[in-house]
Amino acid sequence: LLTVTVFLSTLTPKFYFALTVTSSFISGLIFVFEWWHFRKYGTSFIEQVSVSHLRPLIGGAENSPPAPAAFSAGENESSRQNMPECKVWRNPLNLFRGAEYSRYMWVTGKEPLTYYDMNLSAQDHQTFFTCDTDALRPSDTVMQKAWRERNPQARIKAAYQALELNNDCATAYVLLAEEEATTIVDAERYFKQALRAGEMIYRKSQNCHSQSPQHEAQLRRDTNVLVYVKRRLAMCARKLGRIREAVKMMRDLMKEFPLLSMLNIHENLLEALLELQAYADVQAVLAKYDDISLPKSAAICYTAALLKARAVSERFSPETASKRGLSTAEINAVEAIHRAVEFNPHVPKYLLEMKSLVLPPEHILKRGDSEAVAYAFFHLQHWKRIEGALNLLHCTWEGTFRMIPYPLEKGHLFYPYPSCTETADRELLPTFHEVSVYPQKELPFFIHFTAGLCSFSAMLALLTHQFPELMVIFAKAVSTVF
Repeated sequence: LLTVTVFLSTLTPKFYFALTVTSSFISGLIFVFEWWHFRKYGTSFIEQVSVSHLRPLIGGAENSPPAPAAFSAGENESSRQNMPECKVWRNPLNLFRGAEYSRYMWVTGKEPLTYYDMNLSAQDHQTFFTCDTDALRPSDTVMQKAWRERNPQARIKAAYQALELNNDCATAYVLLAEEEATTIVDAERYFKQALRAGEMIYRKSQNCHSQSPQHEAQLRRDTNVLVYVKRRLAMCARKLGRIREAVKMMRDLMKEFPLLSMLNIHENLLEALLELQAYADVQAVLAKYDDISLPKSAAICYTAALLKARAVSERFSPETASKRGLSTAEINAVEAIHRAVEFNPHVPKYLLEMKSLVLPPEHILKRGDSEAVAYAFFHLQHWKRIEGALNLLHCTWEGTFRMIPYPLEKGHLFYPYPSCTETADRELLPTFHEVSVYPQKELPFFIHFTAGLCSFSAMLALLTHQFPELMVIFAKAVSTVF
């Protein structure tokens, strides 16, 4: 103790100042590194090391986080393990490149589609519109190259070359409808030509599909082309105001090809039925597709919430509800909104017009901002049409995250919110769009701790510089106590 006292009495204020500056600098470096690691990997480095390496050494139980589930509660475990965390889906309501996306670019000068999104579409076209037997038909060989072309004009030129070789090349008409047509009317005209050619080729493939595996592959390709063309024709009719005709075409398509439910044609049907205000028919579609064994979507969850809200929204008042309590119908509506918000928390800000919309991408990430943009772009008008629905949404949607304090770690009805959605959405959505990252990630304890340590040591350094004698006395007093 005597040696320590003598040592402390010989120290000058410069030593204490250098000590606090050094500790402030080191804690600042730790804080910067922790922040960088959290922004890149979503976890605290110190916390990760302590949990992974130090806790087992001192005999603690290692609490590894549960693997994210794929569907909502109650589904089988095999399905959960096989489901990718961030699978990108084809947007069921994607727009036409020539008639809609290109017109937007001509007016604003901004590119509405990202290269990543268009590259995914090119892969889809090659998967659905080509097969191993294309070499037998010169026009299909040309179209196989056309789908791989990056330049739109080169694709259009190749489509015309294919039509010169075969005037009944359905995929060539599809490409021209998607990319060359500058209006929906022109696109519909091309698709009608594609339908005539596609039906003829489809019947031929049906007659000889059992002859060899190559003929079976050709039938699958011709089926994909026919379904795609009929669906786009229905979408053209919807955009041109012939809504009942569009509904009939969609229903017929779902009956004719019931096994192609993964194409989510029912989401097109839901939107068209909402435009007709045929709410009983919407409920019937939901009863079939809002099933626990099927992957959910914002269209399913928010449409179910809209129908529940419709029953109570016109007379709903938050002041009255707080006095008398919620009725059974109001509780059902609020629970449906909470369920929808838990599935995709980005949608309400678009529906409430707290965030500006952009054109939806050709691919979406379920539970991501891209899906929210795609849903709100087509369904905002349906929410506005029902009086009080947006008011009910505004009053209740934020309560979802009081029920689930940490939606990134634990879900209530669905699996925890995937951590990769922000990165995928930034690749799907244009650069001029501010990607929504709600709910924000909670900063780990060690980032708060290192930030506090850095601030505290910096304050000590400043006080030591301003009041060296007083800080020396304080340091000696503290060292004597401890």
